Amino acid sequence: MAGIRSLRDAVADLIHDGDTVAMEGFTHLIPFAAAHEVIRQGITDLTLARMTPDIIYDQLIGAGLVAKLVFSWGGNPGVGSLHRFRDAVENGWPRPLALDEHSHAGMANRYVAGASGLPFAVLRGYRGSDLPDRTDTVATVVCPFTGEELAAVAALTPDVTVIHAQRADRRGTVQMWGLTGVQKEAALAAGRVLVTVEEVVEELTPRPGAVVLPSWAVDAVAVVPGGAHPSYAAGYSVRDNDSYRAWDAVARDRATFTAWLNALVGGREGR
Repeated sequence: MAGIRSLRDAVADLIHDGDTVAMEGFTHLIPFAAAHEVIRQGITDLTLARMTPDIIYDQLIGAGLVAKLVFSWGGNPGVGSLHRFRDAVENGWPRPLALDEHSHAGMANRYVAGASGLPFAVLRGYRGSDLPDRTDTVATVVCPFTGEELAAVAALTPDVTVIHAQRADRRGTVQMWGLTGVQKEAALAAGRVLVTVEEVVEELTPRPGAVVLPSWAVDAVAVVPGGAHPSYAAGYSVRDNDSYRAWDAVARDRATFTAWLNALVGGREGR
């Protein structure tokens, strides 16, 4: 059964130096509060996995906590580049960043393989791309039934997956709805799972299309209202577009970013 914990304690217990960490969420339910707590605690040498790294990973990379990024697209949605990401790749600041780049389909299938307990997944893709030449997690296999050559992607099994959801019950069963991505697959593929939620309720009300993670698949739940800000949680908050636009100016300049980082680390402690 998942325990209801403070965010600070849950991060300290579940995320360690050198871990592979997936922080998933597609457009909404992005676990920003948990990422900020990782920054406050200075958990470092991380391999970060995410289908669509946006400013949540720009912040972690800029803080110097990330050794490697496993991803399929990166940018500040609707705004432009991730400048801390680019600075790390192009200039090694604040540290060099290794990359393992995939297609969206490849990343999704890697999580599915991990969640299924399989060593790899098979898909039609990557043909004509140079991505297989840039990673050791893409290969080819021959179908034993048709003889067709297909792409194979190694299973992705994070040490920890962190997601945000709308609510959980007191047993730690988690419920999320709206525009979901690969949160379920990333959680089931991971060794440990931390979920931040908007609220804890006595009983979960069924919702059409909702994703439910059973308590046995979750290690800790932290109640963090607004924990997805500046992204949103359907039914609880709206996307803060101004924050995404404002981040561009913060991230462009090392000194401005460092001031932001110092304010975050020196500010109030995590919940």
